[in-house]
Amino acid sequence: MKNSKSDEDYMRETLRLAEMGRGFVNPNPMVGAVIVRKGRVVARGYHRISGGSHAEIEALSNVRGNAAGTTLYVNLEPCCHFGRTPPCTDALIRAKIARIVCATRDSNKTARGGLEKLRRAGIDVSIGSLKKEARDLNESFFTFHERQRPFVALKFAASLDGKLATRSGDSKWITSKPARAHARRLRGSYQAVVVGVETVMADDPHLGARIKKLPDPLRVILDSTLRISLKAQVLRDSHVIIATTKRASALKKKLLERRGIRVLTCGDNHIAPRQLLASLKQLNIISVLVEGGGAVLGSFIDAGFVDKVYAFYAPILIGGENAVSIGGHGAGRIATALHLSHTSVESFGSTVLITASTNRP
Repeated sequence: MKNSKSDEDYMRETLRLAEMGRGFVNPNPMVGAVIVRKGRVVARGYHRISGGSHAEIEALSNVRGNAAGTTLYVNLEPCCHFGRTPPCTDALIRAKIARIVCATRDSNKTARGGLEKLRRAGIDVSIGSLKKEARDLNESFFTFHERQRPFVALKFAASLDGKLATRSGDSKWITSKPARAHARRLRGSYQAVVVGVETVMADDPHLGARIKKLPDPLRVILDSTLRISLKAQVLRDSHVIIATTKRASALKKKLLERRGIRVLTCGDNHIAPRQLLASLKQLNIISVLVEGGGAVLGSFIDAGFVDKVYAFYAPILIGGENAVSIGGHGAGRIATALHLSHTSVESFGSTVLITASTNRP
């Protein structure tokens, strides 16, 4: 029977495989690979963990016999440099792969150039199959390398009238239990989670994914004068960064650093998002999930650093003037407000999640 699968069908499988590495491969991209011989898949692989074998090498190791004459499908250009692992291009050439179908080029200049090397070796290379889907999958990776900063997603949970809490500060729980579980899964997808010290002082949050199959993100606390309590849950280990200013207490800074906590100075009097993101880029952090509070979320909007928004809304009305979901200076005119697109809507019990993007890579 003649095989009816197209290049796109096989590429969709590579994207499904790549997704399995979400949360574990940062700062690397998620990559899957499928090897096909005469219309039949003979091996699969995906990048499982940062520092581990790349998807192409995993797939090659799963081939029974040899891979000579086969077609390899991969969602990102194979690397041609020595990093923590040897070049994938060299292994593919040695394996005598006949054809390579690649979704998109690599934005990391250090790794780019693999397709040219493969072509020089006589391998038939085609590029562009499901390019949009491949770039969407690794939106954080592409943003990091093309815009020279981490990908920034904002997340908040509010009442229908946009309040994060009641006038007494009560916020547990505005959204449904299924919505809170999904929010924790979102944390596991990002390399770092960002909150302000007011949120830490008010709620003493854990800020972990709390899901066995997902790693906890790096916790980044914005604290301009280092008011954070040393007993806060977020300081339970050293997987945390505190961003502060020149106004911070030198003694408190020493106490935190003695516990292995990194303290970054990101401004004179207030923490500037631009300076924070530049510091995180230097640490190879490719994505951040900014969870609040309202003033912190507003500061990123005012500074123009928003790529995605996750807005959870519960069917309750709180009222009052305080605890707004988005603070900051705000837009002067509708035309200058942050306009979102690529919108999707999901329900989690009684809570609705609206997801939207701004500058899609």
